[in-house]
Amino acid sequence: MAKFCTLAFFSLFSWLMTGQSMAESNSEPIQDSIKKRQFLKQLGDGYLPTKYFNFDLRYLIKYNQYEALRTGLGGITNDAFSEKFRLNTYVVYGFGDQRFKYSFGGGLRLSKNTNTWLNASYTDDLQETGSSTFLTDKRFFSFFEPRLLNISLFHKIISKSISLEHELSPKILTETQFSFNDINPTYPYEFVLNGDNYHSFNLSMMKLAIQWSPFSDFEMNDNGDVKEIKNGYPKFTFQYTKSFKDVFKSDFNFSKFEFKAIQQIKHINDNFSEITLVSGIANGNTPLTHLYHTYPNNINKEKILRRFSVAGTNSFETMFFNEFFSDKFATLQLKHAIKPFNISDRYKPQLVLITRFAIGDIDHVERHQDITFGSLKKGYTESGFEINKLLFGFGLSFAYRYGAYHLPNFDDNVAFKFTFNVTF
Repeated sequence: MAKFCTLAFFSLFSWLMTGQSMAESNSEPIQDSIKKRQFLKQLGDGYLPTKYFNFDLRYLIKYNQYEALRTGLGGITNDAFSEKFRLNTYVVYGFGDQRFKYSFGGGLRLSKNTNTWLNASYTDDLQETGSSTFLTDKRFFSFFEPRLLNISLFHKIISKSISLEHELSPKILTETQFSFNDINPTYPYEFVLNGDNYHSFNLSMMKLAIQWSPFSDFEMNDNGDVKEIKNGYPKFTFQYTKSFKDVFKSDFNFSKFEFKAIQQIKHINDNFSEITLVSGIANGNTPLTHLYHTYPNNINKEKILRRFSVAGTNSFETMFFNEFFSDKFATLQLKHAIKPFNISDRYKPQLVLITRFAIGDIDHVERHQDITFGSLKKGYTESGFEINKLLFGFGLSFAYRYGAYHLPNFDDNVAFKFTFNVTF
């Protein structure tokens, strides 16, 4: 069955690519050039467009420590199908756990002027324990997501959700979501509360997210759509989450507040700096699945060469997976990119200097049974550099862990990895 799914998937993908190439080859030169630019733009956003349906490249192929190889198909209808409603779905298969995961949903546009959409979805999938995402974040796509390779702590989630997207203004995006979730960790874990032990549980939740881009500029195109013409910084994102006990059999009552700020500075000598601040706090009876892990990216193996993998974009390269969890945290990441080395027209590697800091704490550690982790209350620091785009988008990364959480064995403080950067 697994071999058949893999063969069918690659056959369908090859057919789609061939069909796209044939369609483009029959166009006039000018039209072909426009279509090619549009195609590459959508491909860079992670979509393979067809007439009525855009295939989502995020679901093609991935790998992690629990599912091993994960592959499938997904996508969303486009404006040619309808400008008033949309349908989205995906189906994937994990060869390690031998299980299908899927999602299906749709959206109804209530107002074009304010880009207001009412959405509903049903999802049966996995989620990384301790991860936290903002509803209003722009779609992030990468052909290669390095952190996924080494993640081992997942929980199964069956989620039924309804959400409302709305632009208060082009500079202020909002999204409100109500969801009902069945959570079942795939690892040994018990959440102890008032004498009861919970391994699986139900959560009825509300999320409200706001993204504010005060320094971006927007304009309306001929179709009446508002487009961002200047990507201004800083940008700010706020998110509030509330879990309601006893609402549709929900087990716990807790709340979370998260904040993110990103500042980018372009210097006159073509150097480039980026500052990212992320923080969060969880109050109430919060299980491990909904705490914070601050995005570690170091494999739990003894030797440096056995930990050699690929560096993430904003992850802590020397922090081991599942080493820390927090119910309150803050991270600060500083990056300074030196002007690319102009070796030739096509070969321009770039040096990036990086420093990361994290601090956090956790209350009621005794509630989390059958799992061991530490606290970040002393402050975690690592620094290093990347040399990107040395060959075919690949580069090298080096990071060193120092300060309060410096480890006795020198090798354990070092992370030496590949980087991978491809742009369109």
